[in-house]
Amino acid sequence: MKRITSYLLSLASYLLLLTSCGAEQQYSSWSCRFIFNNGTYLDQTIGAAINPTVTGIFCKITDESRGGTRYLIFENNQGVSSQHQMMAEELRQNLRIGQNGGIIVGVQSLGDYSFAAYDLQCPNCARRENNIVTPYYPVDFDKKGSGTVTCTVCGDQYDLNNGGLLIKGKEGDKGLERYRNARTEGPTGRVVVLSN
Repeated sequence: MKRITSYLLSLASYLLLLTSCGAEQQYSSWSCRFIFNNGTYLDQTIGAAINPTVTGIFCKITDESRGGTRYLIFENNQGVSSQHQMMAEELRQNLRIGQNGGIIVGVQSLGDYSFAAYDLQCPNCARRENNIVTPYYPVDFDKKGSGTVTCTVCGDQYDLNNGGLLIKGKEGDKGLERYRNARTEGPTGRVVVLSN
């Protein structure tokens, strides 16, 4: 009975996604090349988000340089954060971490329960402002630990658990852009996000 109820809820969520405004999936065309081996770092912040058996935990991944050294910064929607100095493996790969220097990864708790990677950029602000060269319209996690992110500029809200679906925005706005090529080997394996 529990299994049937879960199936019916998933089916209802999927149908809702198909019938809602902006339901077609928006795939990101921004350049992204992120290959990270968590078997080397055993980082729990990203490990929880890339575990295919755990849904609803999402991790924002950014990078920054300090004193000539590059760091990967991980922050999840549960309020946990960590950082690691990039090792030679990451430096050799010439990482490009989405627009605004960031992506969000995790396993969706609705629909097909698949691993997903989203751009950190609000696509609606970039489109409205017609600024595709140097846009800076980041989305950020809500403070309640849900799978919702909000644009820090326009206030549009997106549901990461449901394909990046737009849940609050202006008429004609679309959902958060997702990277077509994203996969994970689990919490102590590799996570790969590529734009193509």
